[in-house]
Amino acid sequence: MAEKQEKQEKKQAEPQEKPRRIDLGSLSPHPGSRHARKRVGRGEGSGHGKTSGRGQKGLNSRSGGGVRPGYEGGQMPIYMRLGKLRGPNKKMSMPMGPFRTSMTGVNVARLASFEAGAEVTPQALAAVGIIKKETERVKILGHGELKAALTVRAHAFSRSAREKIEAAGGKAEVI
Repeated sequence: MAEKQEKQEKKQAEPQEKPRRIDLGSLSPHPGSRHARKRVGRGEGSGHGKTSGRGQKGLNSRSGGGVRPGYEGGQMPIYMRLGKLRGPNKKMSMPMGPFRTSMTGVNVARLASFEAGAEVTPQALAAVGIIKKETERVKILGHGELKAALTVRAHAFSRSAREKIEAAGGKAEVI
């Protein structure tokens, strides 16, 4: 017991090591954080000799081997199984279904068939035959002239169309 106390006293009496100065020359990784690379094809005793861990034959054992991206082992790949709609700006392109964002454009000149003071809605446009279905999303575009003051209700307006409708004394309201 006395020996232990003497050793502890000696440790306390010894000057402690100075903290090492950190610079690029003194940096080293933590022990166990780095591993030596796997050296294959260096004899049977290494455990990675002869076929170098690639097995016997087949596509993956060859140099440059391995399957291309999207290959599913001969099964029809998913990019061929699914239908495709090409191009970002076609009417039927993705996104599909209820998320489709395409609109039917109607120029201001086509609104001349309405009387002054009339209310122009997608239902009214469909009734006149300017658009096919009243459920279509409608964007009013600015080509042409408008003389009658109309209240136009649509899903979107171009800047020039809004200016022409308001210049004629009408209102442009977004549905």
